[in-house]
Amino acid sequence: MPASEESDMRYLLALLAFAMMFPSPECHAADTLSLKAAGHDSRIDLKWQPSREPGFVGFNVYRSADPTGPFTRLNDRPDKVHVYSDFIGENEKTYFYRVGKVVRDEAWQTVESFSDIASAATFEMTDEQLLTSVQEATFRYFWDHAHPVSGLAYERARTSRYPAGGRWRACTTGGTGFGLIAIMVGSERKFVTREEAAQRVLTIVTFLQEKAERFHGAWSHWLNGETGRVIPFPVGSYDNGADLVETSFLMQGMLTVRRYFDRDCEVESEIRRRITQLWHEVEWDFFLQHKDSRRLYWHWSPTHGWKINLAIVGHNECMITYLLAIASPTHPIPAECYYKGWASNPRYGNGESYYGYKQWVGRPLGGPLFFTHYSFLGFDPRGKSDRYCNYFENHRNTTLINRAYCIENPKGHKGYGENTWGLTASDIYRGYRANAPGNDDGTIAPTAAISAMPYAPEESIAAMKHLYHTYGDQLWGEFGFHDAFNLNHNWFAESYLAIDQGPIVCMIENYRTGLCWRMFMSNPEIAPMLRKIGWTIDSDR
Repeated sequence: MPASEESDMRYLLALLAFAMMFPSPECHAADTLSLKAAGHDSRIDLKWQPSREPGFVGFNVYRSADPTGPFTRLNDRPDKVHVYSDFIGENEKTYFYRVGKVVRDEAWQTVESFSDIASAATFEMTDEQLLTSVQEATFRYFWDHAHPVSGLAYERARTSRYPAGGRWRACTTGGTGFGLIAIMVGSERKFVTREEAAQRVLTIVTFLQEKAERFHGAWSHWLNGETGRVIPFPVGSYDNGADLVETSFLMQGMLTVRRYFDRDCEVESEIRRRITQLWHEVEWDFFLQHKDSRRLYWHWSPTHGWKINLAIVGHNECMITYLLAIASPTHPIPAECYYKGWASNPRYGNGESYYGYKQWVGRPLGGPLFFTHYSFLGFDPRGKSDRYCNYFENHRNTTLINRAYCIENPKGHKGYGENTWGLTASDIYRGYRANAPGNDDGTIAPTAAISAMPYAPEESIAAMKHLYHTYGDQLWGEFGFHDAFNLNHNWFAESYLAIDQGPIVCMIENYRTGLCWRMFMSNPEIAPMLRKIGWTIDSDR
């Protein structure tokens, strides 16, 4: 068989395996919905099989305190999501549920068919149990909300401010990188089987290799999850080609799962083979623009070239871009680019103290907390220092400065306090912005404090528990914590964002076991890269 036909056949087999995870329309039409209920602290989670049959409208969820009813509908209108989290707010409560599937028949009459009844009880969880529970719910964003063809992560879920279709159904490459690591965690935590996780990862990687548009080996920010074609970010902009930072987030995820799926079987061997090939094909050196440059550039367009002309310089979320570019075995950039490019900004170093915590690098008061998350889902900062600082200590202090600022609350925002803190990029009351100490509008994002757990575990766990128990009835949903809230406006987001959900799963795991850090750092290209740059590494790490 010619190589191209063999590749196409592998792709079709991967898609078939992925499709088998979703029951066919014929099965939905004939079978009773299989409803499962699971009790957690203060809530009960429901899950059943999805539907893609013609005329499908959505699902209704019903609850009763008695198995014989009466049942009260919990959702205002039929919802296409096949999971539901009923936040009760109390423990030792037992409830009974059924789900109704709503379809329109050939005469456009609405017909509802019901599942069997399932029940569960809420119970008080230990901290460890609650951490697992939060991870599992958040993991569902990347498992149950994945694109049904490619398995890629959607940019968003459940937002009332934007239309359900169009650009907000775009898939995100960086968020998919975070999702790959989250799927690995889901396998390790047994939210799904290892075999299911491996097959999903293979589907994603195969799509990214065989279908997704690439430019000098790099991917765009947004993709159509069915065709692989670029969706400009934002729509109509010059950004209709390669996005090197999003590519680095995606590649961080790929390299992490490449080390995890290490078994000698067909699926896991194919994962490793494909990821290695994709890794080798990214032309990192192309994004220097010319041979004498020492700065990487964020975007390149096949129609606009270097029109955006945005250099990648720190300190921000992009450190992983330089680390991977220097580590590349096929298209590396010179190691000197780290200091002459990434750390060349005069504002990179800081050296000041805020609230008694020294900030070696970064913006005054630390900046938004996602700077300390995105590049460090896989890259382990513990015991590692460049010329400026030990980055674990810098990130710990950045986290504690963020918290201390919220406790002081100099702008008088409603609700800020010792357990209600966390300023980062998120949805806000009207739009989206990167909140940070000194530049905040009162919006708290759960991902900020929770994803800081490896750096400040006591403070982060206290914040997570407070947000969960105090605001859970408004802030919690089927994929875990919603994106943000602002008590000045009594506003709670309905939305989820892939780039905010992913760090929650991964950084909780790094706090608990270091799994994501251990897998990424075990790639053979990483240690030599650090030595080339001149990092100091503690022997204990």
